[in-house]
Amino acid sequence: MRLLKRSELNKTRLGGGFWGAIFDRVRNQMLPYQWKVLNDEVEGTHSHSVANFKIAAGMMEGRFEGAPFQDTDTAKWIEAVGYQLAVEPDPGLERLADGVIEIIAAAQQPDGYLDTFYIINGLDKRWTNLRDMHELYCAGHMLEAAIAYYEATGKRKLLDVMIRFVDHIASVLGREDGKKRGYPGHEEIELALCKLYDITGEKKYIDLASYFIDERGTEPNYFIEEHKSEKPSQFHNTVGLKYYQAHKPVREQYTIEGHAVRALYLAAGMADVAVRTNDEKLWKACLALYENVTGKRMYVTGGVGSTSIGEAFTFDYDLPNDTVYAETCASIALIFFCQRLLLADPDARYADTIERALYNVCLGSMSLDQTKYFYVNPLSVYPEASRGDPAKRHALPVRPDWHRCACCPPNLARLISSLGRYAYAVDGRRVYVNQYFGGQTELDTEGGPVGITMETDYPVSGHIKIKAGKGDYDLMLRKPYWCSEWSVTGNGERIDAALEKGYLCVKGPFNDDELSLELKMEPRRVYSNPLVRENIGKVCVMRGPVVYCLESTDNGENLHLVSLPADSRFRVEYSPMLEGTVVIRATGRRAIPAGDDLYPETPGCSTEETELTFIPYYKWANRGENEMEVWIREC
Repeated sequence: MRLLKRSELNKTRLGGGFWGAIFDRVRNQMLPYQWKVLNDEVEGTHSHSVANFKIAAGMMEGRFEGAPFQDTDTAKWIEAVGYQLAVEPDPGLERLADGVIEIIAAAQQPDGYLDTFYIINGLDKRWTNLRDMHELYCAGHMLEAAIAYYEATGKRKLLDVMIRFVDHIASVLGREDGKKRGYPGHEEIELALCKLYDITGEKKYIDLASYFIDERGTEPNYFIEEHKSEKPSQFHNTVGLKYYQAHKPVREQYTIEGHAVRALYLAAGMADVAVRTNDEKLWKACLALYENVTGKRMYVTGGVGSTSIGEAFTFDYDLPNDTVYAETCASIALIFFCQRLLLADPDARYADTIERALYNVCLGSMSLDQTKYFYVNPLSVYPEASRGDPAKRHALPVRPDWHRCACCPPNLARLISSLGRYAYAVDGRRVYVNQYFGGQTELDTEGGPVGITMETDYPVSGHIKIKAGKGDYDLMLRKPYWCSEWSVTGNGERIDAALEKGYLCVKGPFNDDELSLELKMEPRRVYSNPLVRENIGKVCVMRGPVVYCLESTDNGENLHLVSLPADSRFRVEYSPMLEGTVVIRATGRRAIPAGDDLYPETPGCSTEETELTFIPYYKWANRGENEMEVWIREC
């Protein structure tokens, strides 16, 4: 098995078009805002993440505050900064990161241990509850941050700290005599260890990652043994070992189970290990998980995780719209997983899934100014139900400034900051264009370096202009899953590009040629598999990769009374609202109740014609509290 070479951040500059303003805001608004929150400088928010490190380092007095994994908020912020610095220097951001890294290093214990929860609350309890207390999860995120920062700046301070910590972990956990045969309750470190192996070449790191993968779910079950003396809580009686993906060995797990973020981080780690160790059986397990999650357990938005109980997957085709969880981090983890599959097997379906999750859940989870964030990403919201129904209280109608569990905002920061790595990939003389972001890149092909420039406002339109720099290579242009009509021209002449695993193959050599890819982008109706009970008789409107929705701000209250006739035609219009938006309008019907009788023996309502305005799902909840619906009754 081999990996394609992805585009690198230090050779890729994305900007202009649809993404230009988003990238600028991440650097100039999101990261500075999150830094203030992490330091408890934003009124109405409370993080204590940096303060925990200061307390652990003996720099201030106080107690640990936050979730046991509070360290990871700071880690993901540092990782995002690393990606930003790889793209373009920023002395201010670098100075902030250097300062917090000094604090983190000062908190490290003499034996290499680094976790503020236990440093502050008592080191005697460390490594006693791997199932629940996130030591390895925290270590994984901080290691990923250290690698990103080292690759961007060449500074080894945090990397050396984390190598010491990893070596400590290896001395505690493993199959050797005197070690605990434990593994993470929340997977993540597996991804980081594979990255550490890649930059150091030291086999011990891929061996440790493999151990965590291979040991998981074996008998005797470590999590049962670890908690044998405890009476199981109601929570653990409810969720069981599936919650931790520890119910059976990973190569025997053919359905995606349990806590959605954990499950997909595990899948990403499995893919990393499979490729680096040529483990075909492990790779087949990865493919089975991909088929299950995208074929039976994923929302049309790319959201995953159906229930708030355990933030988890449930069963095939269980995709409720109003009690959905669809945590932002889960869709980010799905993107991580698919990117790994794509680099090992260049099939457009993986890039399509990345696109679906990116343009809907990920963009939709943050406000337009990128300072407010959804943790949960529902497909149906009625504000009164969010306030009054305990089963729907997690599905908020507006984005909060921050969260008590704030894993999602800095996760968004690191994802968007690293998107340059998702745009292109190289396999010998083939250059794969995986995502349509404006900007320029330089790629190393087997024939030498080549430069590519792309101009596009995708997904606002399906027009993509590519300047293919001089070189002997082939361009593989992804044909998105949603597109049924397309054309490719080169220097004004039509090109008959063969379709291969979802990519249009445009043969080289090139000499600064001007290519144009036109993807017909019309509104379309999308339906659920009929086994999705909640969506029988309903339709979803999409344009390109973007899911559209109704808000009561545009369409009046009680959106459940609205329906879309099967013969209603769509009109695409540009509106200045929401910082400029392509809206879709259509003639619909609205039910008019005939009276107040709760259970009449006649239909009890008439209908009237109404104008419907659909907006992109990623822009909902930016105009105050209101209703929202993705799936609309079809009549």
